[in-house]
Amino acid sequence: MPRSDYLFTSESVAEGHPDKVCDRISDSIVDAYLAADPSARVAAETLATTNRIVIAGEIRGPASITVARIEEIAREAVREIGYEQAGFHWEKAEVEVLLHAQSPDIAQGVDAAGNKDEGAGDQGIMFGFACTETPALMPAPIQLAHDILREMARARHAGEAPHFGPDAKSQITLRYVDGMPVCATSIVVSTQHAPDLGQDEVRELVRPYVLRALPEGWMCPETEFYVNPTGKFVIGGPDSDTGLTGRKIIVDTYGGAAPHGGGAFSGKDPSKVDRSAAYGARYLAKNVVAAGLAERCLIQLSYAIGVSKPLSVYVDTGCTSELDTVRLSAALRELMDLSPRGIREHLGLSRPIYARTAAYGHFGREPEPDGGFSWERTDLVDELRAAFG
Repeated sequence: MPRSDYLFTSESVAEGHPDKVCDRISDSIVDAYLAADPSARVAAETLATTNRIVIAGEIRGPASITVARIEEIAREAVREIGYEQAGFHWEKAEVEVLLHAQSPDIAQGVDAAGNKDEGAGDQGIMFGFACTETPALMPAPIQLAHDILREMARARHAGEAPHFGPDAKSQITLRYVDGMPVCATSIVVSTQHAPDLGQDEVRELVRPYVLRALPEGWMCPETEFYVNPTGKFVIGGPDSDTGLTGRKIIVDTYGGAAPHGGGAFSGKDPSKVDRSAAYGARYLAKNVVAAGLAERCLIQLSYAIGVSKPLSVYVDTGCTSELDTVRLSAALRELMDLSPRGIREHLGLSRPIYARTAAYGHFGREPEPDGGFSWERTDLVDELRAAFG
């Protein structure tokens, strides 16, 4: 039986974190290619350090996306995040673009041809998860950690909190009783700040955003509320730590509350099942929980490069459902084509909707009118309820 009383911790990082800067640039490049050609292939990796951005990877897309355009995209992403500091400035950083054509060996396995359907862009395993801990059907620790930083960033962009810099991290530990979260036992927030502020001042500036994110009565003891524990955080972003695309995969997903297959999302077009199948698995898991068929649902999908069908579909409801998971797995495969093409078409993934996913999590967000976060829809609920009475 699973443990019912325990402490669990998750962390989030803000859009100005060095790795998230890189995720944002990479996803902005994906969006540019998909806007020009929905069938474009993109695998763009970004490295950022002191006033230098390096973009490398493989692409297949229209010639209208030039090196100059990619450099412009990178600078615009950094500008929108808010970096205008001496060691990392959107206008002054040197940008090097090293993208090259996609390997024909990969292309022949992925592309549809004759009677062959579109194959997976790589081998691997992908997980989706949902639970009843929050209205978004996400684990509470990661959702609350995101909420703190998202609200701080909103205030910074709105000019309400000019004392905050773009770089920040949050971490929250929740106490679980009978398997559900009841309060926070410790909270850590580290945020880049104006040089004239002391640690105590930053602590009080951060406090309202933490209280706003938490349910009433959930605040941790004062001795367990840590803000900038090292005392000072003025130099931030890639000027303080080198950033790379795809290094925050646990932040991007479930905060460690569910397994992860190991593949990053950012910088990849939806032919890459690292991204699209993880979205598809979350979509199915969320619909199972939203339909009231289980309180928790974990789904694993596996693929082989060039093969269109999933090799396996595993469903685990963690002792929160009396349904036969074999039957549930079969029902889910009936409701959604889990081939790479099927997932992409069902969720409308061949659109420029990815830059917005680069910070504050890919899951637990609101579906948007233009198709953004389509994997958060719960439009299978009625069919699932009908299938299982």
